[in-house]
Amino acid sequence: MPGAAVLLQGMSGNSLSFALPVLMIGVMYVLVVLPMQRQKKNQQKMLDALKSGDLVVTTGGIVGTITTLEKNTLVIRVKPDNLKLEVSRAAVASVVPPDAPK
Repeated sequence: MPGAAVLLQGMSGNSLSFALPVLMIGVMYVLVVLPMQRQKKNQQKMLDALKSGDLVVTTGGIVGTITTLEKNTLVIRVKPDNLKLEVSRAAVASVVPPDAPK
C-alpha cells in the first residue's frame, strides 16, 4: 500500500498545480475585466444620453455647452468668447451636473 499513497500524493499535487493558474485567471477576470466592461457600459450610456444644452468636459479638458448633436460628432460652445468647436462624441469624458459649483 505505500505505493498507492505515493500515487495519491502525486495526483493531489498535480491537480493543485492545475487549479492554481485557473484560480488566478478567475481572480484577474473579476478584478480587471468586469470593472472595465462596467465602465465602458456606463460611458456608452452617458454618450447616448447627451442632449443639447448639456455642459460637458472633453478628454482634452475643454469645458463647453453642447449646441448641436450629430451621429458621431457634436458642436460645443466654449466660454468666454463663444468659440464653437466640433468634437467627436467619443471625446466627451463627462457631463457636468447642473447643480455643480463653478
